[in-house]
Amino acid sequence: MMPTPDLPTTLQCVENWRANTDRIVFTNGVFDLLHVGHVRYLTEAKSLGDRLIVGVNSDDSVRRLKGPDRPVYPAEQRAEILLALQSVDAVCIFSEDTPSHLIETLKPDIHVKGGDYRIEDLPEARVVRSYGGEVRVLRFFDGHSSSHTMERIQDLKQSP
Repeated sequence: MMPTPDLPTTLQCVENWRANTDRIVFTNGVFDLLHVGHVRYLTEAKSLGDRLIVGVNSDDSVRRLKGPDRPVYPAEQRAEILLALQSVDAVCIFSEDTPSHLIETLKPDIHVKGGDYRIEDLPEARVVRSYGGEVRVLRFFDGHSSSHTMERIQDLKQSP
């Protein structure tokens, strides 16, 4: 397991894994309020290779993408929770709005996103293809989202 969610540490892990000819899968997201949809998605992503790296949006990038009330938990805590999952081998926090730079540096064999995305809408797909990597969209686990969880919490707070 990886001790710190930074790029130099992740890159060292990748070099070691490549020396063992491990197939590396990468995904990214906010991963705030981890739920069963996240767990199922990450398990499916890991099944595509030997190692799974998760890129986690920094707090500033989450605010830009999701609004001022997010994230609920800081990036370091989100990373620690993800690293506790059996399917996750490494986590790297990134500050940009897309993981393109991170992907360009790590060059995973496969980049995956959840079924709520389309490959043609992913700005990082071009980067992945530029070095011969594969982009895959996994199935969507309907009814599970952090935004939905936040709405449910707000509804509960307003109930008598």
